[in-house]
Amino acid sequence: MEVAYRELTLGIAALYDDPETRSGGLAAVDRLVHLGQYALGVPGMALAELHGEGGRIIAAAGTAAWAIGRPLRPHVVTTACRTGAANYRLELNEVDPDTADQLAAVGTPWVLVHRVDVAGAPVALLAAFFTVDGSADPDRLAVMTLLGTTVAQFYREGAGLPVQSAVEAPELADRDLFIAVTSHELRTPVTVIKGYADTLRDHWDQLDEEARREAARVIGQRTDELARLVDRLLAASTGTAVGMLRPAPFDLLTALRQAAAGLPADLRRRLWLELPSTLAPAHGDRTTIATVLTELVTNAEKYSPGSEPVVITAAEEGRTVLFRVLDRGIGVPPDQSHRVFDRFWQADSGDGRRYGGAGLGLYLVRKTIERQNGWVSLRPRDGGGTVAEVRLPRGDGKRDAAASGEA
Repeated sequence: MEVAYRELTLGIAALYDDPETRSGGLAAVDRLVHLGQYALGVPGMALAELHGEGGRIIAAAGTAAWAIGRPLRPHVVTTACRTGAANYRLELNEVDPDTADQLAAVGTPWVLVHRVDVAGAPVALLAAFFTVDGSADPDRLAVMTLLGTTVAQFYREGAGLPVQSAVEAPELADRDLFIAVTSHELRTPVTVIKGYADTLRDHWDQLDEEARREAARVIGQRTDELARLVDRLLAASTGTAVGMLRPAPFDLLTALRQAAAGLPADLRRRLWLELPSTLAPAHGDRTTIATVLTELVTNAEKYSPGSEPVVITAAEEGRTVLFRVLDRGIGVPPDQSHRVFDRFWQADSGDGRRYGGAGLGLYLVRKTIERQNGWVSLRPRDGGGTVAEVRLPRGDGKRDAAASGEA
């Protein structure tokens, strides 16, 4: 297939002409990855941002879409990030077995990598997945260089990039923010609970049976919210996030059904399960699925006004099994889709924000899943809304060293 030079030229021109992407950021590199996939005629393409000793896939297209949000461990970055020429070929036996098998399953025998450097140091890796063995011709090498240079320019300008932090904020700095945020979030349910309890105590005889039941319902609901918030705060403040995990093979479909059945009635009414009849087992801690699903469904419902259903689906791809929570809510801007997993991040910050929460839920979801050698990502849903996707290693033997904690 010939390089689509015309489409490439027009696409880059349009990228700089669009106010959403001309200044860089995640939306810009995501568009570049999709444009590069088309121009090169390859089935998949991805961009991994490096931070600290590791990294994370922040943009992907085609057959590489499964990797969005996947963390790169230090030894993988060391293997994939070479010195010398910026473009180089990466063989499947040079990456971790999980990635190698996933790529082989979609017919990719090798990967062309472009190391993106800024000020003499690598900041990202651009990867194109080829289906035909051999080497890249000069035209494709030139396209990789053009794309990589464009990405590097965005990083040099610093507008919205990097999207990942190398390290979390210092604990001392976190402490003041922790107290400021949580003092408000804890006070809200406590105030409501006390108000309804005082009403029952002082006006019991004046209330009819329906009013009493409603007060008791609100007290119970707010108490549940308070308990969940306290659990999140304790986990986040101690840094353990999820306590002790016991990974093992388990039936993800059963875990999802049981977790959905245990949701509050107001959430269950909006839930729509579209699960397959069979699914490969997952490898992880089954007890965490209820917490993860509750957080994702609660988040979807909170940001989805109206009566549109929140949909849960599941599937298996290569050496992973996954489930998705889909909504038709307000969505997350593409350039913010990775920040939602930061501790204390809020979709609408400030005194006038419409939605409650301490900004810990998705942070703990990511911590929980990544400690099980899986990963989680958010992306816009076609037609509006958000897709939250959670992936775990397969539990039927098709797992790599990462499943035993070596990756």
